[in-house]
Amino acid sequence: MKLVVIGGHSRNIGKTSLAARLISELHDRNWTALKITQFGHGVCSTDGDPCDCQPADLDHPYAITREDNACGETDTARLLRAGARDVYWVRTRIGELSAVIPAVRKLLADRSHVLMESNSILDHLRPDLYLPVFDFAVPDFKSSSRYFLNRADALVIRDRADAAPSWDGVDPFPPADRPVFLVRPPDYCSPPLVQFVARRI
Repeated sequence: MKLVVIGGHSRNIGKTSLAARLISELHDRNWTALKITQFGHGVCSTDGDPCDCQPADLDHPYAITREDNACGETDTARLLRAGARDVYWVRTRIGELSAVIPAVRKLLADRSHVLMESNSILDHLRPDLYLPVFDFAVPDFKSSSRYFLNRADALVIRDRADAAPSWDGVDPFPPADRPVFLVRPPDYCSPPLVQFVARRI
């Protein structure tokens, strides 16, 4: 199994758009995609906003839902519409991601190429490629993204001519020893980035 993980330093910076574009451009890989969400206290740890991602059955520490509607506007629907073979929404309590890992491993046992959107999954799985996304205009910087920065195989940075990084504790940025790919909306992708991913997987 070839595993690609897409992370990022904050929300709404193009992670799902990048994932969808890679699935579309490299459709021959027969992708399985997972959107991983952690919940707690009525908010989603993905973005800190109120949400309904908490499963109704709280007797179990996680839920895995298969996406079947490619016409929706959810992130999982976008990934399915992009051409993924299967898409799953994985939900787990904050700090309890380890509880779902055995089920995820079983789910992916016979898959050839897998794409996950998550930083925290790096605590449990070692991907073939980790691509964090950054936008210098967004001041928030997740602790998980900071922690795993040295695991990045390349950095995906939104191309803003008038912006520069100003994050405390992340110096220098970008690290000099990592490839950097500048991207723009709406795809947050580029031909050189697609070629880089294709060579690695």
